[in-house]
Amino acid sequence: MRSLLDATTPYIDRFRGIRISTRPDAIDEEILALLKAYQTTAVELGAQSMSDTVLSANDRGHTADDVRQAAELIQRYDMELGLQMMTGLYQSTDALDRYTAAEFIRLRPATVRIYPTIVMRGTRLGELFERGEYAPQPLDAAVGLCADLLTQFADHGVKVIRVGLHDTDTLRRDMLAGPYHPAFRELCESRIMLRKAAALLHDMPHGAYTVAVNPKSRSKMVGNKKSNLLALMKMGYSVRIEEKETLAENDIIILN
Repeated sequence: MRSLLDATTPYIDRFRGIRISTRPDAIDEEILALLKAYQTTAVELGAQSMSDTVLSANDRGHTADDVRQAAELIQRYDMELGLQMMTGLYQSTDALDRYTAAEFIRLRPATVRIYPTIVMRGTRLGELFERGEYAPQPLDAAVGLCADLLTQFADHGVKVIRVGLHDTDTLRRDMLAGPYHPAFRELCESRIMLRKAAALLHDMPHGAYTVAVNPKSRSKMVGNKKSNLLALMKMGYSVRIEEKETLAENDIIILN
């Protein structure tokens, strides 16, 4: 670890600091003191779940209390805390994933990453999947849940810096199943926009309406392959989108 940190020394003045990611049970005061000496400014914990049942079922090798203790230590050393969670793990449920998000919020992280579980070849989870003992979330269900979690974190001022896995050749080669999409976050944000539009239109007569959004939100309002416009059409609303730069990025208003 020292040799890797030493390699950053000639370059550290060009940057704000070092961000690392590690296991919750790999953190103690000795480690944090060393990281602090090398200008580490942020530590992310691969917590994955705050349910001990789920952590044990997935052979994570740490407990929810390990996450809590590591999070408290990182903040005591005045480093930015990041937490990573996985949805749809073996023996998890939507309710347990929402519980994990709620427990994360209680720990006051600066950032969160959300990764829907993808089944990879050559893993124990892959074996469970091939034996029919584990079924990954369908894409639509994963999008709906992660849209909920994005809203939950935003409501509490927690910044979500990643949703879904990066697209890589290895991922595409070894993926057996799961809710993977190269633009997974945009699908989630698009689902949030659909919910907002549907709520605004809910008590209005069926018909044609103009919906205004910030230009940056146009594609999210349209939805992947016009999915949001088609969904609103099924509800009885023919929607035309107008761009308004004065609106906040995720705001929606009905113009007529």
